[in-house]
Amino acid sequence: MGRNCNQETEFLFTGLIDRQVSQIPLFLLFLAIYLITMVANIGLIFLIRVDSRLHTPMYFFLHYLAFVDLCYSTVIAPKMLADFLTERKNISYIGCGVQVFLFGVFVVTEGFLLATMAYDRYVAISSPLLYSVIMSPKLRVWLVIGSFLIGCVNGMTQTVNLLYLSFCGSKVIDHFFCDISPLISLSESDSTINQIILLASATLFGLSSGVIVLISYIFILSTILRIHSTEGKHKAFNTCTSHLTAVCILYGTALFVYLKPSSKDSKPEDKWAPVFYTVVTPMLNPLIYSLRNKEVKDALKRIHTSTYLYIDLSEY
Repeated sequence: MGRNCNQETEFLFTGLIDRQVSQIPLFLLFLAIYLITMVANIGLIFLIRVDSRLHTPMYFFLHYLAFVDLCYSTVIAPKMLADFLTERKNISYIGCGVQVFLFGVFVVTEGFLLATMAYDRYVAISSPLLYSVIMSPKLRVWLVIGSFLIGCVNGMTQTVNLLYLSFCGSKVIDHFFCDISPLISLSESDSTINQIILLASATLFGLSSGVIVLISYIFILSTILRIHSTEGKHKAFNTCTSHLTAVCILYGTALFVYLKPSSKDSKPEDKWAPVFYTVVTPMLNPLIYSLRNKEVKDALKRIHTSTYLYIDLSEY
């Protein structure tokens, strides 16, 4: 990667904190978060697959959102957990490039899936009678494919951006994973073009999906305000609260990181803010949709009841 001065074969992370005494508690904390992420997202995928009442457009998109949460959490968390237990937090050039690519793919895919789900909520509220017709199986599939394709374009863009960086001096990344922004800060080469590419990518891929969400919710709010009954307004708004919560968590922290100027001097929040959208958000999404969603709760009860019924019948 970069020019011929890249003679070393690895980067070194500083990690989240420098104090060794805090490594084990943090390891246990993030291990618990990662395990909850795995169980919650796999459980949600399983529930949506086995319960026919959840075979609707919204849960079709939620199924893939849970899959993406699994993927991009796994890109970051296992390496971060291993680094808590080792003094030398190293990663190869190739490993760093793979991490940049995969994270770039999944984080943007997540953003566009959330944008797709915002449009889905708008159609459900504004045109309930035509909802299943408008959100046809074919359209759903193409929206998901489109989200992944845009994510792949972003991943390729960030990886190519990395290839043109030159690391002739320090190889120590003041971060806990290979993200393009701290890598640009670390590079000894003129990174003006790289920063322009990063800003353009964040604007094109990040803000564009955010604008779709914003426009969808403007129309959703307009539709809700035209509903005469208070109960109808409350019911319509409740269908959006889980999605809106997930959107605020992801975009709030991601925009804080990617739309600020790159700097050689890292601040503590520069490393802790990404923790929310790389590790915490993938755990919160399935919990938000499960705990605040009556249909998911009912599906869990049906699975629980049918399991006990099967056990009782198998004893005879």
